[in-house]
Amino acid sequence: MQSTLARFLTYLRVERNSSELTIKSYREDLIGLIDYLVESIGHSPQPAEVTTLDLRGYVSALNEAGYARTSISRRLASTRSFFRFVQREGQVETNPAKPLRNPRGVRTLPHFLSTREIEKLLRAPAQDDPLGKRDQAILETIYSAGLRVSEVVGINDGDLDLKEGLVRVRGKGKRERLAPLGSYAVQALTYWLGVRHLSRKENAGRGAPVFVNKFGCRITTRSVARMLEKYLKKTGLDLRTTPHTLRHSFATHLLDRGADIRSVQELLGHKSLVTTQIYTHVSTSRLKAVYEKAHPRAG
Repeated sequence: MQSTLARFLTYLRVERNSSELTIKSYREDLIGLIDYLVESIGHSPQPAEVTTLDLRGYVSALNEAGYARTSISRRLASTRSFFRFVQREGQVETNPAKPLRNPRGVRTLPHFLSTREIEKLLRAPAQDDPLGKRDQAILETIYSAGLRVSEVVGINDGDLDLKEGLVRVRGKGKRERLAPLGSYAVQALTYWLGVRHLSRKENAGRGAPVFVNKFGCRITTRSVARMLEKYLKKTGLDLRTTPHTLRHSFATHLLDRGADIRSVQELLGHKSLVTTQIYTHVSTSRLKAVYEKAHPRAG
């Protein structure tokens, strides 16, 4: 199994062009599966020895260990992908993980900020400080384009077209898309780029990072999270808020104002419409709350 796992991870890296974070998740999930099988069967089995019954036992063990439904679902997805690869290699005739079903559960609605809360947050960074201008540009860009935090820190000079209000983004699976930037984001970026030289190294060029730290190096996703936490405390906003909350807010606000769900899917860079549909549930729940509060015969 270990040698097959090594080939599978190489396949993800080379043929699927998966990110290192994705590969790390697959590796951890599948090592957990192999450890269970070794303990259950008594030796490290070949893929052809693994049965659906063995995998059902694995799921039961995860349940008994108290794993969350989302964690079990993710591990099952990794297991299915692994055995699809094994089947493609000709080591098994059928995928033993195919009959397995994800545990049922209530899908939680994403946390988001109201437009008033977003405005309060975006006004928080100090404008008399270069790093304050940088922070505002980061927050404006995430909310304006609905970016993941990994996408915003990965923006290079050559990705920006401020005249047209566009940014080229590298998303999950290294898929690229063009995302629009609103006038507030363009203005914030312009202000930041005007003072960036104060903290920037001499690595100018189209491949140079747009957002840098005080040492002139590309800012990290962890630094963005810490920066956001500082402004949440300053403004008194919900501390559950993360950089991804701004992306949730972006999608929710668009749908609230009548945007087409497929357009929102494209803007978010979602591969599947199913992923985007969670935001329609958010909008529906808000409408229902307004109805129940306002309609005289709703209660």
